[in-house]
Amino acid sequence: MKILFVLTSHDRLGDTGHKTGFWLEEFAAPYYVFKDAGAAITLASPAGGQPPLDPKSDEPDAQTAATERFRQDVQAQAALAATVPLAQVDAADFDAVFYPGGHGPLWDLANDPASIALLEAFERAGKPLGLVCHAPGALVKVRAANGQPLVAGRRVTGFTNSEEAAVGLSAVVPFLIEDEFIRLGGHYQKGPDWQAHVVTDGRLVTGQNPGSSEGVAQALLSLLARDVEAS
Repeated sequence: MKILFVLTSHDRLGDTGHKTGFWLEEFAAPYYVFKDAGAAITLASPAGGQPPLDPKSDEPDAQTAATERFRQDVQAQAALAATVPLAQVDAADFDAVFYPGGHGPLWDLANDPASIALLEAFERAGKPLGLVCHAPGALVKVRAANGQPLVAGRRVTGFTNSEEAAVGLSAVVPFLIEDEFIRLGGHYQKGPDWQAHVVTDGRLVTGQNPGSSEGVAQALLSLLARDVEAS
């Protein structure tokens, strides 16, 4: 079982002067779900090398058992510091792909040609795709085989308008995931703010917020297990 993680390389939070990047818990929790299931994990990002960490996800109140485990895991830290440039990645080499959130993906992964092509390749091959929190924003320019937006007619979720308002960034982000998915024809679904909410539609799994990251990983594992049973 080979899992590809795609992380953001974007570290600027609009014009605020603040930093952003990927959200640590949304990386760590799924990483260990897959690792403990015996998966071989490859980490990639648009620029390669060390992806930027959202400093807010490094604060004490954002820590979990998974983030603490990561801090003790020298091997995982080394892998994260040496992500593969996304343009060098071939979807054919992997069984599934997972995108952690943080605000960074709204700027780079949403527009990155290599990311868009990669997601389209996974979708065409019938391989599971998992994206959590802000990472579902990477789907906005991805097209299905019929040329329509991938999310059109699909049940999807992602960071809600009210969650974005609660963190004070509604006017900073380049787009609001909830609004954009609805505009693209997606059947956007959401649970209560900050509560775990995972939506599976065929081979596409999306999670609403940081608390949904482990659930997205578990849903991907379930899809992969079904593939094994069917083969």
